[in-house]
This record gives sequence, structure tokens and C-alpha cells, in this order.
Amino acid sequence: MMRIGIDVRCLAEGKRTGVEEYTLALLKSLFTHDTQNEYILFYNAWRGKRGDFSWLGSYPNVTLKSFRFPNMILNLCLWYFQFPKLDRLIGGADIFFLPNLNFAAVSKKTRLVVTAHDLSFEKFPETFSWKQRIWHFFVNFRNLAKSADHIISVSQSTKDDLAMEYRIAPEKISVIYSGMGESFFHMNRNDTELLRIKQKYSLPYRFILYLGTFEPRKNIVALLQGYDALMKFGNAEIKKYELVLAGTRGWKYEEIFRSIGNSAYKENIHLPGFIDDEDKVSVYNLASIFVYPSLYEGFGFPPLEAMACGVPVISSHASSLPEIVGNSGILIDPYQPDELYRALESLINNPSFAAKLQEKGLKQAKKFNWELSSRETLDIFEKLAGDMAKKV
Repeated sequence: MMRIGIDVRCLAEGKRTGVEEYTLALLKSLFTHDTQNEYILFYNAWRGKRGDFSWLGSYPNVTLKSFRFPNMILNLCLWYFQFPKLDRLIGGADIFFLPNLNFAAVSKKTRLVVTAHDLSFEKFPETFSWKQRIWHFFVNFRNLAKSADHIISVSQSTKDDLAMEYRIAPEKISVIYSGMGESFFHMNRNDTELLRIKQKYSLPYRFILYLGTFEPRKNIVALLQGYDALMKFGNAEIKKYELVLAGTRGWKYEEIFRSIGNSAYKENIHLPGFIDDEDKVSVYNLASIFVYPSLYEGFGFPPLEAMACGVPVISSHASSLPEIVGNSGILIDPYQPDELYRALESLINNPSFAAKLQEKGLKQAKKFNWELSSRETLDIFEKLAGDMAKKV
């Protein structure tokens, strides 16, 4: 039996970004399918702030160790002194798992496994705030990755980036794709929940959807340019489609809103804001087309969620997105808004093509499941523990 420590500090904010979704879904699947090993979760929250961990009650082999160190002091000690050792704080561990980069230090006898979601902070530093850049500088993921015993990469693209940027041996990195939650599925068009959500967010009858953070890396300005061209040159049927940009404001969102204000078709552009997690499946199902023209993604949950909901997807061919979408969507050059315009036009003018992509997308989404992800993650833990036992 192994003692496996897991850092769950990334759940402290209670947000449901990609990293939090990954951590929660992976751990729930891991705990469900592995009842033999002991899991101890390391959590730290200053001033008593605490996320919801009531779901842990279903797993008798899982323990939460909660601390109340001031985060700044803890991070400073971990960075400068490499102390305290996180595995010792939780009573010892054979394996210590970081599902996201963070300040960390473990004993020499403990095997460290880290998940790399992407290297966007290295490749696109200008899209991060100065506070985020300082945080990434001091966390120093290059050193963390090099010191880890094994790295889990959520895509081949991220693995390639790690090998190229950090000169890490490929055999030290395993690609384990994230899964697709059962909460995303193709709903019946007569489901009354769809009407409720349509009214809740004041959504139009036919619309093209973007759902994600408003920041430069997501390339929303190119989507606006493509939509303007669609409205300008499209036929009467095409002009029935409105644009919905849903999500929260991130870093440097001002240019996006200037572009919206300058659009000749701004009356057709809807901004419902943040979509509650439980409402996302309905919003996807209501959409006619989902567009995700991002410049860089370590994995890219939104296109996968949209495909699982039966929505035809247009995505950029950048970074990991071709791995996720495959040939089940239209891949475009994110730097060429005219390609986005032509892709939108082809889907609207050719319903049979859109239906074919819808069918292929549903099949593609089923290839990604958390049970497989958790089993492959556990295989890495077991191999490292086995190698460690041989050396004793």
C-alpha cells in the first residue's frame, strides 16, 4: 500500500477554471477506483478560508490535512529555504503529487509528480498581469519540472514544449489526456431547461458562441473580425445568427470591448457574463456553432465540452487543440480572421456538413474520460513506488 500525498491548494479559491476542473475530476475518479492506497491531501488556507471538501466523506481512504499558514510566508519559506517539507507536514508520503504548479518542497525519499498544463507563461508572458509574472518567476517551474521524478503532461503539445523549452528528457514526461465530465451531454431540444436558461441569460434564437476568459490569448478580437465579415458579406439566412461572448474578464480585456464597441454589428453581440457551472451544458446545447480561436492552450476544455453537447466546433489549429478536436471540427489559422469567416459561412450554408460535424464531435468527446486518466495516473505512482522499493 502506498501513502500518496496530494497538494490541493489550487482548490482554495473555489473557482472552476481548467486547473480546478482537472484537479477535482481527476481526484474523484482516482479515489473512486483506488480503494487500496492511502491518500492524504495537503491544504492551506490563511484566515480560515476553506473550499468545499464535503465530497471527501465518500472515500474512507482519503484524509484532508488542513493548515493555516500565511500563504506569503509559506511560499517564501518553500522558495528560499526549501522548508517545510510538504510530505512531512502530512505525516509522510511515498509519492507527492502536484496537480498544478506551486511552491513546493519534499523529502529526498519522497517521489514528486507534477502535472504540466501548459507553458503559456513562458510563450505568451505579455498576456499575464505583472503579479502573475512575478508569481511564475518565483515558482520557477523550470526548476520544479527538472527536480520532479515524473511529469504528467495534459497533451503532446505541452510535452513537446517541456522538452524544447526546459530540455527535459521525453521519457520523464507522460501524456495523460484530461477527461470529459458526464455533466456535458447532448440534450433534447424540447427540454424545458433549455428555455429556462435561454431566458435567464437573454440568449438569442440562433447564435454563435464563445465561452471562456476574456484575454488576449483567447483571440476574441479575431472572432469579432470574422463575425463582422460574416454579417457584411453573408446572405439573409446568415444574418439571422447573432454572436454570444460568454465568460469573465481576464487580463487586458479592454481591446476586446473596444472592438465590440467599434463593430458595425454590435447590436447583434451579446455579453451574458459569467455562466454558472450548472448552466454551461444548456448554453452549449442552445448554441448553433461554437468558436474557440485561442492562440495557445495546454489542453482546451471548452471545445471538448461543446462537442460533447453536440455543437459543431470551429477551433484554431494552435498548440494542443488539434489533438482535442481532431477531424471532428474545423481547424483554422488563428491569425487569419478570413478563415474563421469562411468556416462560419460553410457551417451555416451547409446544414448537412454541420450535422456531420455534430455527429463526429459526439464520438470524439467520448474518447476522453476521467476513468482512463485516473488509471494512467495511478500507473505512474505505482511505477515510481516500485522503482523506489527496488533501490531499498
